[in-house]
Amino acid sequence: MTASPLDAAHETTRRITTLSVATAVLLILMKAFALGASGSVSILASLADSTLDLIASLATFFAVRWAAAPPDDDHRYGHGKAEGLASLVQAGMVLASGVFIGWEAVQRIFDPRPVTSGGWAVGVVVLSIAVTAGLVWMQTRAMKKTGSLAVAGDRAHYVADLAASVVVLIGVISGAFLKAPGLDAAAGLVVAVWLAWGAINLLKGAAGHLLDQAASDEERAAIVAAVTEDPRIANVHQLRTRMAGQALMVQMHVDLDPELSLKAAHDIILDAEKRVLKAFPHADILIHADPRGAAEPHGGAFTPPRPTAPESTAPDAPVARSGSWS
Repeated sequence: MTASPLDAAHETTRRITTLSVATAVLLILMKAFALGASGSVSILASLADSTLDLIASLATFFAVRWAAAPPDDDHRYGHGKAEGLASLVQAGMVLASGVFIGWEAVQRIFDPRPVTSGGWAVGVVVLSIAVTAGLVWMQTRAMKKTGSLAVAGDRAHYVADLAASVVVLIGVISGAFLKAPGLDAAAGLVVAVWLAWGAINLLKGAAGHLLDQAASDEERAAIVAAVTEDPRIANVHQLRTRMAGQALMVQMHVDLDPELSLKAAHDIILDAEKRVLKAFPHADILIHADPRGAAEPHGGAFTPPRPTAPESTAPDAPVARSGSWS
């Protein structure tokens, strides 16, 4: 039996999160060795970051498996929001790491300590850069395939770690070979600022996901274009979109000829759903048919008043209103 696109995406996220955990463990072991050999605050900063990366990667590891669980009686829209929760955890840990590293770096700026065994430290940092770059490349490929928010958050960790490692490399070289340990501490401070910035971006993405942020204007326009490809469908309105993990939830109302039979209307709607699924394989779609010219606004608490199309707008054209199709 062929796996659905969503099942294939979940399998991809499971594999990449397993690799992420393994990579974090390897990086921690290497950096702990380098810290013991060198005493570098930059290495300490990078080790603290990798330790929190491991915790965040473990959170992502379990979150994507929870998110992949099928809908049940208590969660009819599935468990995809677990990915947003994982991103919140990641953002909090990255921010905590930035505060800790910043505090340690400031102390070392005023009380510099020499960096020893610079050769070992440089070797470990270079190797960690190579390992991290490989993981980020694989995460990027997985993210393009799945659109997973959890994988995107985990990738953000390691992109920050990659950039931080370059700064750490500069700091270790400065402290060990240029005899300027203050530069090592300054490099640690740069890492702290970088982590804090990354944490803010993660928080924004996770908050948007958990607060049901709509799909982009381009995606909504593509949905409308796919639905209205059939000239019998007119005036897409009350279009609502949101993400639930990797699944795009779509619902809308459309106008159909009121003289159509129920079977004919059903077939038209079914074909429209198939066109949307072709463009968005991970979508869950609900289309409600209204009798054209005879429908009244309905749908519940968030039903907007149906606007009257201006004279310059064709009656069958979708009308954009307040940032969403209504």
